[in-house]
Amino acid sequence: MPNELLLILSLLFLFGAVLVFYRLFGKLGLYVWTVIATIAANIEVLILVDAFGLEQTLGNVLFATTFLVTDILSENHSKKEANIAVNIGIATSITFILISQSWMLYTPSVNDFARPSIETIFSNTPRLMLASLIVYAICQKFDVWAYHKWWAFTSKRCGDSKRFLWLRNNGSTLISQLLNAVLYTMGAFWGLYDIPTLISIALSSYIIFIVTSLADTPVIYLARKMKERLSQPDKL
Repeated sequence: MPNELLLILSLLFLFGAVLVFYRLFGKLGLYVWTVIATIAANIEVLILVDAFGLEQTLGNVLFATTFLVTDILSENHSKKEANIAVNIGIATSITFILISQSWMLYTPSVNDFARPSIETIFSNTPRLMLASLIVYAICQKFDVWAYHKWWAFTSKRCGDSKRFLWLRNNGSTLISQLLNAVLYTMGAFWGLYDIPTLISIALSSYIIFIVTSLADTPVIYLARKMKERLSQPDKL
């Protein structure tokens, strides 16, 4: 199956999974999804693939779902609950880094067959994980702040807090993802590649983020509709 088709199917599945978790478990489901996405994205980011004419890491779509989660929480609940999801993601990243790096401290049994593969995957990633953690914290906090700034702006301009969901969603996420692409590229790869290569990596990453950010707009509208149909504030 072509990588391009797999990425499209992955995007549909993961965005759909966010809605399913939200429908089944409400806010708790979104918090759980944040944990799942954070751990899986930290592993997936180590895999390089070629798709749509770009060499890219996996994990971009999973990481994009964490922005979708905070936007749903901001829209349907509150800024405080969106920031709780961000804090859960930060705590999850720190815990995962500590646990995965502790595996390297053990002396393997002579019958162990997994250690070489584990070392290949995790021994060279502390810098990547640390960069990912710092950038995640900065960009997610900024995204929640920007979402509510856009919301206040559109509400003041049109007098209706329901309108312009697409603007506050994309206005916050597209800027946050630009920060993410630039800061992560610099933090993870500065000194390893020359400036033109760093620019190319950041640009290709941001192109992917633009696609995922625009694609999540219908999903957040569905999440808001889901909340309205239930008409039970404490249900979700």
